[in-house]
Amino acid sequence: MACAVWSSVALLLLMLITCQVVGDKAGGRCVWYGQCGTNPESFTHGKANCPYNGPPKPLDPASKTILTSVCPELVADILISGNPASNISTCCDSVQLTAMVGQMNIGLGLLQRCPTCVRNFRQIYCYMTCSPHQSNFMFPKEIKNATDTQKPVITDLEVHVTKKFVDGVFSSCKDVAMPSTNEKAMSLMCGHWGQYYCTGQRWFEYMGSVSNGYAPFQIDYVYQESSNSTFKPFTKNIIPCNSAVSNNSRACSCLDCEASCPKPPPLPPLPQPFIIFGVDGLELVMALVFLFIASVFATVYVCLSCRSQSVDTVDTSTGPSWAEEPNCLEKAGSWIDDILEKFFTAWGTVCAEYPWIVLLVGMAIAVGLSAGIVFLHVTTDPVELWAAPNSRSRVEKEFFDKSFEPFYRTEMLIIRPVGVDKVTHESPDGQEIWGPVFNKTFLAEVLKLQNYITNEISGSVNKIGVYLEDICFKPLSPINNKCTIQSVLNYFQNNETNLNLNHTDSFGLEIDYLSHLDSCIRNPVSPLDPQLNIPCLGEYGGPVFPYTALGGFLNGSRVLGPNPPYKNATALVIVFVVNNYYDKEKIEKAMAWEEAFLQFMKNYSHPMMDIAFSAERAIQDELERESEGDVITILISYCIMFAYIALALGEFTRCSRLLVDSKITLGLGGVLIVLVSVSSSVGIYGYIGIPATLIIIEVIPFLVLAVGVDNMFILVQTYQRESRRPTESRSEHIGRIVGQVAPTILLASCSEAACFFLGALSGMPAVHAFALYAGMALTIDFILQVTCFVSLVALDAKRQEENRYDILCCIKGSDKESDSREKLLHKLFKHVYAPALLSRVARPIVMIVFAGWLCSSIAVLPKIMIGLDQELSMPDDSYLQKYFEYLGKYLSVGPPLYFVLKGGINFSNFSEQNKICGTVDCNSDSLSTQVYISSLVSNRTYIAQPASSWLDDYMDWSLYNMQEGSAGVPCCRIKNDGSFCPSTDYESPCQNCNIKVMEDGLRPDPVTFMKYLPFFLEDIPSESCPKGGHAAYGQAVNIAPDAHNETSVGANYFMTYHTILKKSNDYYMALEWARKVSKNITTALNEGLEEPRYEVFPYSVFYVFYEQYLTMWEDVLTSLGISLVTVLLVSILLSGLDVASSIAVIVTIIMILVNLGGLMYWWDVSLNAVSLVNLVMAVGISVEFCSHITHAFSLSMEETRLLRAKDALITMGSSVLSGITFTKFGGIIVLAFAHSKIFKVFYFRMYLGIVLFGAAHGLIFLPVMLSFCGSAANRARRQRKAEKEIDHHEQERRWVKKVPAGF
Repeated sequence: MACAVWSSVALLLLMLITCQVVGDKAGGRCVWYGQCGTNPESFTHGKANCPYNGPPKPLDPASKTILTSVCPELVADILISGNPASNISTCCDSVQLTAMVGQMNIGLGLLQRCPTCVRNFRQIYCYMTCSPHQSNFMFPKEIKNATDTQKPVITDLEVHVTKKFVDGVFSSCKDVAMPSTNEKAMSLMCGHWGQYYCTGQRWFEYMGSVSNGYAPFQIDYVYQESSNSTFKPFTKNIIPCNSAVSNNSRACSCLDCEASCPKPPPLPPLPQPFIIFGVDGLELVMALVFLFIASVFATVYVCLSCRSQSVDTVDTSTGPSWAEEPNCLEKAGSWIDDILEKFFTAWGTVCAEYPWIVLLVGMAIAVGLSAGIVFLHVTTDPVELWAAPNSRSRVEKEFFDKSFEPFYRTEMLIIRPVGVDKVTHESPDGQEIWGPVFNKTFLAEVLKLQNYITNEISGSVNKIGVYLEDICFKPLSPINNKCTIQSVLNYFQNNETNLNLNHTDSFGLEIDYLSHLDSCIRNPVSPLDPQLNIPCLGEYGGPVFPYTALGGFLNGSRVLGPNPPYKNATALVIVFVVNNYYDKEKIEKAMAWEEAFLQFMKNYSHPMMDIAFSAERAIQDELERESEGDVITILISYCIMFAYIALALGEFTRCSRLLVDSKITLGLGGVLIVLVSVSSSVGIYGYIGIPATLIIIEVIPFLVLAVGVDNMFILVQTYQRESRRPTESRSEHIGRIVGQVAPTILLASCSEAACFFLGALSGMPAVHAFALYAGMALTIDFILQVTCFVSLVALDAKRQEENRYDILCCIKGSDKESDSREKLLHKLFKHVYAPALLSRVARPIVMIVFAGWLCSSIAVLPKIMIGLDQELSMPDDSYLQKYFEYLGKYLSVGPPLYFVLKGGINFSNFSEQNKICGTVDCNSDSLSTQVYISSLVSNRTYIAQPASSWLDDYMDWSLYNMQEGSAGVPCCRIKNDGSFCPSTDYESPCQNCNIKVMEDGLRPDPVTFMKYLPFFLEDIPSESCPKGGHAAYGQAVNIAPDAHNETSVGANYFMTYHTILKKSNDYYMALEWARKVSKNITTALNEGLEEPRYEVFPYSVFYVFYEQYLTMWEDVLTSLGISLVTVLLVSILLSGLDVASSIAVIVTIIMILVNLGGLMYWWDVSLNAVSLVNLVMAVGISVEFCSHITHAFSLSMEETRLLRAKDALITMGSSVLSGITFTKFGGIIVLAFAHSKIFKVFYFRMYLGIVLFGAAHGLIFLPVMLSFCGSAANRARRQRKAEKEIDHHEQERRWVKKVPAGF
C-alpha cells in the first residue's frame, strides 16, 4: 500500500515537472501575431503587425517547413522534442513569416557570400518575428490604427538586446564584400554611415529605422538595462566569421573575413642603404680607392723622378730601338696606314681637280635623297615614342585595347577656391569646420561651370555639332542616358535646386547641403539620404566616390586609410568620362569636343576659382606645340654656331686682306653639307618608311654639326699650316692634306657611325630611331666632307690665290700675299699650353685630380634618379604645368589597375572557378584572394583595394531572391521569347530562370552558369537587383564560342586601383609590384598542370610609358657597351692596329660618361630615354675629342711618349678646341633660355657637360695619360716615313736644279 502511495506521488510530481518544462518551453508571451494593415508612420506604406499579448500559437506544417529552412536555430530552440514532425508554437503566422523572409532576403542577398555572417544575421530577424518568448525582450512602444483597415498596429517596437550580440553580428559581417563596387556590403546596409563609420549599433539602428525605406515599422534597440528593468536582453551565441557554422558548412572566405586570410608570405625586405660607420658606403669606398691610387701614383712618380733616369727622358719601355726590325703587327698597321693615305691622297687630288663636277654630282644625289622627306612620318604619339612594339607593356596594351576597348578618355578639372573661407557646420556631434571647397556659393559657381561644359560646349565634325552627351560614357544606358561625371555636385544630381534644399529637424538642427554631403561622403552608394530625401548616387545612376572628387585632404600621404579626413579638402576634382575606341576613326568626335573644351578652359576665368585642366588629347597637343615653340631658340643656337664657324675658319693677318683671307663662304658651305647630310638621312628613312621623332629633329643636327665642324677645322687648319711644296700643284697639295687627315676623320666617323648603327639594336623606339638616323647622317656627312667639302676647299684656295674677296668673288683685293703665320690659338698651344700641361709638376696633378673626379662620380652613380616627371616634357608656358602640379598636390586616387585573364579557364568547372573567385570554397591562392591580400599591404604593393570580381557577383546575382519563400523579385528572369527580363520589368510576362544550384547552395551548376551569364552582363543594377553586372562588367567579360563551338568565357579582367602615385619611381614601382602579383597568380592557376595554360597580366594606362624604367640601367649599360665595343674595334682597325691607343680612347670615353653621370646626379638630370639618347650621343662626340689626338700621337715620330703627346696636342689640340668645343659652347648657352624644361634640363645641362667634359678629358687628361702610358711608336711607320722624307728631299733637289737661275 505504501509503495502504491509513493508511486502515485512520484507520478504526480513527474507530471507537474513535465508540465512546468513544457510551459517554459512552449509558453511565454507574444507581443504581436499576424498583420493588421498599413503602418500610418511608414512612408513606404509597409504592413505592420497586430498587437497581441498572449501565448504563442501553433504553426501550420507548410509554414513550419519554411521556418525550419530559414531559421533552423529558432526551430531547434522551440521544439518540444527531437521529432521534426512535432508541432511548434510561435508568435508569427504564415503571412508574417513570408514578410520576414522577404525582408531578411534583402540583407541576405548582400551577405550570402559569408555563411557564418548569414547564420548570425538571421537570428535577430527570426527571434524577433517568431520567438515564443517575445515579451522577454520586446515591447510595443507605440500602437496606432492602420490607415487601410483602422485596426490597431504596432508602429514602434522596443527591442532589448545585448551590445555583445550586436557587436558580434557586426564583426562577423563587416568585411563582406561587394565586388562590383570594391566596397563592403556595409556601405549599403549601414545607411549614411557607410562602411568606414559603421558600428554594430549604427547598423542595427539603421536597419530598424522606417527611414531606410525597407523597415515596415520603427524598431528602437535598447543596449543597456535600467536597474528596475524586467526584460531579458536578447542574446545568442555568435560564431566568428573564420569558423564554420557546422561540420557540413564552411567558414567565410578571406575577402569576406580578414581573419580567414592565410598568413601572407613575408615581403622581401626593403633595400637597405650601403652604410659603413654611419656614412654612405660607396662614397667611403671610393674615397679610400682614390687615396690609395693617389698615394701610390705620387710615390711611384716621385721615386722615378728622383732616379737618374727621369720620367721625362727616353724610356726604354717605349719599345726597341728604331733600327730593329718591326714585328708583324707593326708592319700590318703601317701597311693599313699607307693604303689609307695613298687612297685619300688620290681621292682628294681628284676632288680638288674637278670641284664643280664633284659638287654638282654630290648635290644632285643629296637632293634626290632629301626628297624622301615628303614621305616622312613624325611620331608624336607618346606610346609609339617610348614603348617598343614588341615590348611586354605594348603587347599587353594591344591585347587589352583589342579585347575590351582602350581605357576611357578623361577630361579633368582641378579647382582650388580663391578668397573663400572655411565653412562651419552644426552637427549632432557639435560644430565642425569644413574646408573652403564646401562653401555653398563656391559650389554653386562650380556647378554652373560644370553644367555649361556638359550642356553648352560643342565641337564640330563635318559641320555637325558634337556635345558631351554624344561621346560620354553612360554605364546604365539605355535606362539612364546621363553622362558619368565624377563630381561632388553629382551628390545633388548636378541640380542647383537640390543644392539649396534645407529644413530643420526635430532637434532644431538645420539639415542642408552639408548634412547631405556628410551622409554621401560616408556612404556614396546610398540610394537615398533620408535627411533631404534625395539620393547620393549621381545623376548617371552610379556612385561618386569622395576620393575621386575631393583633393588636398591627405597632407602628402599616399594611402587613404580607414577614415580619410574628406572634410579638410582644399580642392574639387571633376572628371568627365568619355568613351574610347581601338578604332581611331571612332574618336574623331571626342577629339573635336576636347579641342573645344580646352579652348574654352584656356579663356575661362573666375574670381573664386583657380583651375587646372586637361583633356585626353592635351599632352600630344602640347608636345606638338613644344616642337614649334623652341624653333626660334634652336635657330638662334645654330646661327651662333654658323657665324662662329664662318669666322673662325679664316686666317686674318692684315686688314687689307680681311675679305680675301676670310672663309665665310667655305664655312657656310661646310654647314650646308652638315644640313644636307641630316636631310639626306631623314629622306632615306622617309623612303624606307621608318618614322622620325622630335628627338631626331632636335638632336641629330647638333650631333652631326659637332662632328662635321671638327672635321672641317682639322682639314682647313692643316691645309693652312702645311705649305705647298715646290713640286706640287694646288690639287696635289690639297690631295696630300686629305691623305694626312682623312684617315683620322675616317677613324672618328666610322667609329661614330658604327656605334650608332649598332645602337639601333635598342628596343626603345626613340633610341632605335635616333641611332638609325644619326648613323646614316654621320655616314653621309663623312662622304660629303671628303668629296664636296674638299672641292669647296679647292675652290676657296683658288679664290684666295687669285686674291678675290670672300662671298663677292668677282672683286679682287690686294695682290700682296698674306704672311704665312701661325694662328694665335696654334701658337698658344705650341708655346704655352702644351709645355705647361706636360710639365713635370702639372702631369701628376692632372692624373690625381681626374682620378678624384672619376671616383667622386662613381660614388653617386647609383643615386641618379630614374624616370621623367611629366612636367619636364611640357613647355614652361603650358597650362599642363599647373595641371601636373595640382595632380601631384591634390589628386587622392591612383590609376585603375586591371588583372587580365587571357582566357582558357573553364568557368563551368567548380575547381576552375575556385582558382579565380573570392567567396566560400575558393582557393586560398585564388586570383581574387591574392589581390586582396596584396591590398592589405598597399604601402608596399601599391594596390589600394581588392579587385572587383564579375565571377563572385555573378554567382550572387544568379541566386538572388531565388530562395524558397522569397518575396522579392529574382535578378534572373526570362521572357517568353527567351530574352532577358530585368527585375524592374513588372509588365512583361516573365518566369524565373531555371537555375540549378550546386550542393553548397551558393553557385549555379555548370550548365546554368554559361546559360545565364549573358543575362548577368546585360542586367542594369537596380534597387530590386543591386548585383546586376552591366554597369561594372559590361566590358569586362568576352563571351565567345570555344573549340567545340560552345559558349565560353574568353578574355576577362578584374579591376582594382593603385594607390596614389606622384613621382616617376612610384609609377614604375607600382608596375613592378603588379607584375609580381600577376606572376604569382599565373603560377597558382597553372599549378598541377604539365604545361602552363593560363596567363594573367596587369594593365594600367601608364605602364606603357614607365616600363622602360624597370630596365633602364640594363638598357643604358647595354647601349653604351655596344657603342664602346664598336668604337674600340673600329678604332683598332683604322688606327693601324694600334690596340693601346684605341684602349686609351675607350678609357677616356668611359671616364667622360662616368663623369657625365656624376653631373646628372648633382644637376638633377634623371635617367630616362632622353638622357640615354644623350649618353649614346656623348660616346660619338667624345670620339671627336679623343680619336684625333690619339691618332696624332700614334703617328708622331718623336722619341719619347712625352714628346709624342706634346706633338699630338700641338698638332690637333687647337683644331679640337676651336672646332667642336668653341662652336658647341656658343650654341649650347642659348639653350638655357629655351621655353621647354626638357631643353633646359636634358639638352642644355647634358650638352654643356658633354662639351666641357669632352674638352677637359680630350685636351687635358688624354695627353697626360698618353705621356705616361701611351703606345710605343710604330717602327715600320717610322721607317716608311723616313723613306718618304728622303724621296721628298730628292724631288725638291731635282726641282731646284731644273729651275732657271734668278727664277
